[in-house]
Amino acid sequence: MTTIEPSSTVRSRVEAWGNSPLAPVGLATLITALHARPLQVRPMLFVPILFFSSYANLQGFKIDSAGITAAASGTYALLAMRRKPDAFMNRFSVRGFVRGSAVAIGIANAIAAGWVYATGNREKEKEERRDNPRWV
Repeated sequence: MTTIEPSSTVRSRVEAWGNSPLAPVGLATLITALHARPLQVRPMLFVPILFFSSYANLQGFKIDSAGITAAASGTYALLAMRRKPDAFMNRFSVRGFVRGSAVAIGIANAIAAGWVYATGNREKEKEERRDNPRWV
């Protein structure tokens, strides 16, 4: 017996990525791996913002969380793209791969979370929070 899975559209995938609490945590993990040693304070300021965004998402504030994620991820991606590696070969190192992944995830987060923030239905979200309380 075979089951037919519904086809996922680009819009549904973008909304799923923008509503996921794992997307900002993944970016925060890569930022920490890149900038914790030696400590670089300015990029590390994005980590608590992204963790708070994930926490807010888990508490039911998906639209507001998407706005925070879009702003923080987009800003980090823009700032990280401004910096160039010292040598051409550094782009193809493990650190260069992690940096490229962080920039790519930052761009993806900014686009997907920006879409969720722009098209979110706050009344529906409010009903979901009321019907499914987190701390009961």
